Amino acid sequence: MIYLDYAATHPMTPEALAAYAAAAALPGNPASVHAAGQAARERLEEGRAHVAAALGVDPRTLLANSGGTEGDNHVLLGVTRAWQEVHGRPGHLITTPTEHSAVLAPARALAAQGWAVTWLTPDASGRYDPAELASALRPDTALVSVHHANNELGTMQDTSALAALAAQAGVPYHTDAVQAPGVLPVNLPAWGVSYASFSAHKWGGPRGVGFLYVARGADLPPLTLGGGQEGGRRPGTQDTAGVYAAGVALTHAEAAREATFAHLTALRERFVAAVQTIPGLRVNHAPEGSPKVASVTLPGADGEALLMNLDMLGIAASAGSACSAGTMQPSHVLTAIGLSEADARATLRFSFGAATTPAEVDAAAQALTQAAAWSRG
Repeated sequence: MIYLDYAATHPMTPEALAAYAAAAALPGNPASVHAAGQAARERLEEGRAHVAAALGVDPRTLLANSGGTEGDNHVLLGVTRAWQEVHGRPGHLITTPTEHSAVLAPARALAAQGWAVTWLTPDASGRYDPAELASALRPDTALVSVHHANNELGTMQDTSALAALAAQAGVPYHTDAVQAPGVLPVNLPAWGVSYASFSAHKWGGPRGVGFLYVARGADLPPLTLGGGQEGGRRPGTQDTAGVYAAGVALTHAEAAREATFAHLTALRERFVAAVQTIPGLRVNHAPEGSPKVASVTLPGADGEALLMNLDMLGIAASAGSACSAGTMQPSHVLTAIGLSEADARATLRFSFGAATTPAEVDAAAQALTQAAAWSRG
């Protein structure tokens, strides 16, 4: 099997697996005061410190959680709840139609509860104009949430420019930055965001572990009630082994990030050049986007059939985000940038990692050529 679905999840690295096993062997609860508990606490905080160093922040600004979905929900639902408690009425939220479903679902839930939601308009590559955000901000805007790098297209936003506009209006800014670490440079203080969501399994750490950055002074009440872990903002016993392994994995990923970026860029260019011979094939991703992702449309083909054929040929790819796979609905990201439902259903995402080889890319291009011929009869 040639694995080309790194945007869905990055296989755990050998370093992360070894770190997880070592920390999982510790018997203590990190909240306990005895020696066993404090040994677990030491590993937990060591992992958090590694992640904080990679993101350029104080470890105390990172909440350990279960990943990007929890982080996105925590910010959208927590910040708006706090705003409504102060003002006694629903307010205004700004987001985009190309967000991950972990942002779209709470935004739609808020709209059903009376919140006004402004959906910014993407260009053909999925980028957003800061001028539109500036005109959308209102006195009752409680939050702006715009992803940093799109999971289906790799499109990157000018996060620092967008966050600066929100800050000028006194509005907190959240970004789902799950797809960035280990591939794209991340400097949260320079971005000027109030909140940022991360998932460890995107950089080779364990699944079910993540981090939410909460800038100093940013308000964020808990969504669940219980103990005092994570400063009371996210109660519940932390996954010591997961956090420690996540930190080890990100340290290694960041050390090789520039080399990884160059490697992925070369792989994507090689792949696109090889599949251009397929009749009618169109490329959706922008060249300046994250090189991790290649998105191609084969008009007239059936995306599900293509994926099944690729799987039989030993290629693991995707029709969109992992969280929307199997829904039988066309990608909301692709339809938002102007693709028809038919073309969205005929679109595949190939995503690469540092371990991907040129030979694997060549094999995938050959397999896609064969699968396209089968799908079109």
